[in-house]
Amino acid sequence: MRNTIDFAPYRRSSIGFDRLFDLFDNIARAEAADGYPFFDVEQRGEDAYRISVAVAGFTRDEIEITTKLNLLVVSGAKPDLGEQRQFIHRSVAALPFERQFQLADNVQVVGASLENGMLAIDLRREVPDSVKPRKIEIGNDNGQQHRLASVETSKAA
Repeated sequence: MRNTIDFAPYRRSSIGFDRLFDLFDNIARAEAADGYPFFDVEQRGEDAYRISVAVAGFTRDEIEITTKLNLLVVSGAKPDLGEQRQFIHRSVAALPFERQFQLADNVQVVGASLENGMLAIDLRREVPDSVKPRKIEIGNDNGQQHRLASVETSKAA
C-alpha cells in the first residue's frame, strides 16, 4: 500500500512551486528508506549545524560527500575484495549506502571529519547581505517623494 500523495494535479495548476512538491516527494522517499546508516542532526549555534553519520568500517577513501543545489549526498562503498576474507560471524554491515539531506537556501558545507567511525559534516547558514534585513533611513521631506507619488497616480488614471 502506498503512503505517498500524488501531487501531479497540483503541479499542473501551480506555477513556481516545483521545488516544494519535490521536497514533499523526497521526504516521503526518505521515510520509506531502510535507515542505514544511522545519523544525527545537531544545531550547534544560531546558524551552525552538524550531521553525524555512523560509518563504522569505512575509511575516508571509501566515503564521498557531494553537494548539489540544496542537496547534500553522502555515499559510501567498500571495494570488492572477493573471497579473500572468510568470516565466522559478521555484524558490521559495511554495506554500500547513499544518504541524502535537503539543505535550506544559503546553507553551505564548511567541513567534514571522520573519527572513531563517525563522519561529522559541519554546515553553516550564510545569508548574503542582499537578503539580510536592512534599515532604511528616513530623509527630509523636500517634496520629491510627494511629487513621485502624484506622477504614479496620474499615470494610473
